[in-house]
Amino acid sequence: MRSRTTEIIAGLVVIAAAVAFLIFAFTRSGSTTVSGYSLSAQFGGVGALEVGSPVKIAGVTVGHVSTITLNPATYAAMVKFSVDPTVKLPRDSSAAIESASLLGSDYLSVSPGGSNTMLKPGQAIKVTQSAINIESLLGKFVFSAANLAGSAGTSSSPASPGPAPSSATPKSPLPSGLKP
Repeated sequence: MRSRTTEIIAGLVVIAAAVAFLIFAFTRSGSTTVSGYSLSAQFGGVGALEVGSPVKIAGVTVGHVSTITLNPATYAAMVKFSVDPTVKLPRDSSAAIESASLLGSDYLSVSPGGSNTMLKPGQAIKVTQSAINIESLLGKFVFSAANLAGSAGTSSSPASPGPAPSSATPKSPLPSGLKP
């Protein structure tokens, strides 16, 4: 009887932990909306940027990505994001998609400009930099290194610096009637 009570208590603890985890997951998944004003930016590629990714200025989170859609006219990625209402961004600000680390998630980095005119809700940041695809860069590096190593091994004969030898006999500098 004693072991059965222990098994029941252990099962209840596991169920309680699972319920607590699910409650935590559901409450955190809805935290992608931030009260603030909405801005947008257009990118050639967004990489691993996702809805809910942070928007940062100088490494400080000031908002979150709201939506990522495709512009059917330009085939560019349209990113809408919200910014804390206490943060005012100059009109000439720029946005870039950056990685937190080599294996980390991407975020939207905003660099404020120097204009005295501020962006209004609904306006777009014009100067953008798309996400850099690390895997593609590494693949290009490996491919070019393999080509360089392959071409270095195929050239085994040194090049001759002068003109190729001719089969014609050289002319004598003496006039035709004289012999040396």
